[in-house]
Amino acid sequence: MSEPKPSEPVKAATTSPSVVHPLTVDSAWPRMRAEAAQAADDEPILGSFLNATILHHKTICAALSYRLAEKLSDGEMNAMQWREVATAAYEDDPAMVHAAVADILAYYDRDPACHYLTQAFLYFKGFHALQIHRIAHWLRKKKRTQLSLYLQSRVSELFSIDINPAAPIGKGVFIDHGHGIVIGETATVGDNVSLLHGVTLGGTGKENEDRHPKVGNGVLVGAGAKILGNITIGEGAKVAAGSVVLDDVPAHCTVAGVPAKPVGKCAGNAGEQMDQKI
Repeated sequence: MSEPKPSEPVKAATTSPSVVHPLTVDSAWPRMRAEAAQAADDEPILGSFLNATILHHKTICAALSYRLAEKLSDGEMNAMQWREVATAAYEDDPAMVHAAVADILAYYDRDPACHYLTQAFLYFKGFHALQIHRIAHWLRKKKRTQLSLYLQSRVSELFSIDINPAAPIGKGVFIDHGHGIVIGETATVGDNVSLLHGVTLGGTGKENEDRHPKVGNGVLVGAGAKILGNITIGEGAKVAAGSVVLDDVPAHCTVAGVPAKPVGKCAGNAGEQMDQKI
């Protein structure tokens, strides 16, 4: 059997956490370039755009810096300034680039509407907002608080996604559609988590201390769910769409309702399986 052309992508056969994904930072970038070249042939009117965003760059780090800078550019901070900030972040912490590739693979594996690796990179605001948040988080750790807050505000304006720069977020995270996502200052999000639109990881009042949810690895949070307070959502758990969660959720448990109550168990990591039925 011949190898599929870049315009004929083949989805991964499995997303089991025990299986190592065949694509890595080194192997994903050549495939993305091949996809972009094919797309430019298929739609010549996009040739200049695809060359500027992907084909012109030798590394995914350079392409990420360029793409995010173009998104962030406004009357106060131009694209060149943002590109310098992004490049500095990626050079100082290469794990951010690996996390970005893990996010791209998460979109490709979990979203049936994502047919190309380049799709999330080029077009999905959830992906863009997450990568910009990683830079804001890096700035926060470097004590550059004011610029991190500027980034938070800019992302909120651009994408209707509001993530406090202090919140650490793991890798392999899938933010589907993204509109209306809110993640508070003391929240944490683990690896291989899937968040649908309208999710809030919020506080319950005016406490000044640790006041936001801790979302474990492999969690799925359905559209419109509100998780409030300093509570823990255990590994592999599932929060049904529209639920309001006020108490800890055990690992591999499914909760639903207002307020949310346990309604069943998850066999594996719900965030990777993307089965939203309860």
